[in-house]
Amino acid sequence: MAETPSKMLPLGTLAPNFELLNTITGKNISLNQLKSDTATVIMFICNHCPYVKHIQGKLVEVVNAYQPKGVNFIAINSNDVKKYPADSPEKMRLEAEQQGYAFPYLYDETQEIAKAYQAACTPDLYVFNNKLSCVYRGRFDDSTPGNGRLVTGKDLTQALDNIISGKPVDLNQLPSVGCNIKWK
Repeated sequence: MAETPSKMLPLGTLAPNFELLNTITGKNISLNQLKSDTATVIMFICNHCPYVKHIQGKLVEVVNAYQPKGVNFIAINSNDVKKYPADSPEKMRLEAEQQGYAFPYLYDETQEIAKAYQAACTPDLYVFNNKLSCVYRGRFDDSTPGNGRLVTGKDLTQALDNIISGKPVDLNQLPSVGCNIKWK
């Protein structure tokens, strides 16, 4: 595990479209089918990363609190499953069931989507407005494994609260830090 910061996709970037396998349903689904008229959160995560495991419970709480407010969440795993079999589509489906994921958990086998989003680590979070323009990218909050800070989701939820209330998202955004994406 190499601690890696996110690259911070430029604000205003339009969300690259995709069609990926939803490991929960076994069917391909596109961004255009999943996007929200309020905000769309795209999260690069995986099964085995301790940084993802660290925020997982609070992340599920945030999803459950914000989906009724019109925010859609999409998780994507882009890791090389030959080297990291714990991140295989079958195990992704099991992880989603065990953790109560109420969002699609997509598999980016070619890693092209991670590259299109400039994703570098897990978790790597992006928020797009109703026009699919990037308004937030970065960390969930300031908690990481071992730093003793409470997992709150504050950075992500503050951005979502601003979007929902029609206020601008604070431009002072800090990168996420996590395990590097396991490139082929």
